[in-house]
Amino acid sequence: MKIAVLGYSGSGKSTLARLLAEKYQIDVLHFDTVQFLPGWVIRGQDEKARMTKEFLDTHDAWIIDGNYSRLSFDRRMAEADEIVFLLFNRFSSLYRAYSRYRKFAGLCRPDMAEGCPEKFDWEFATWILWKGRGKKTKDLFRGAMTQYPDKVVIIKNQKQLDAYMASKGVTYGI
Repeated sequence: MKIAVLGYSGSGKSTLARLLAEKYQIDVLHFDTVQFLPGWVIRGQDEKARMTKEFLDTHDAWIIDGNYSRLSFDRRMAEADEIVFLLFNRFSSLYRAYSRYRKFAGLCRPDMAEGCPEKFDWEFATWILWKGRGKKTKDLFRGAMTQYPDKVVIIKNQKQLDAYMASKGVTYGI
């Protein structure tokens, strides 16, 4: 089984990926652990690409969370058995991200790179509300939805997420 989890920042991609990985007992790759080095330093593109390719090449089953169009996106979409889009509205995503911050403030959450303690600042709020929902992101999502309609699951709110998780036999919580 291969599941790609995409969506807007703060929508719950990493939590969903972790819960599905636990349910199916398969490895998960959180792209935030690939993107960042300690101290929120962005890893070089060649190294990120190498890490992603290595993960894909060495796993027959996987769950990958994150959009990252430059990290084997076409391959991930083609190989995925299911592509889950978490498309919560911007205010729900902001609330979820702030709730996550309150839970993990000053700590490194399990799906984040080591040395990157949870933070919530104006830059991140702006990303959640506007910058991370731009034309490039929407076109990326729309392209995958159009190319792979039989593999796509679109989740826009908590009720739909609860139903999806129930169909998988998993209890979901932020």
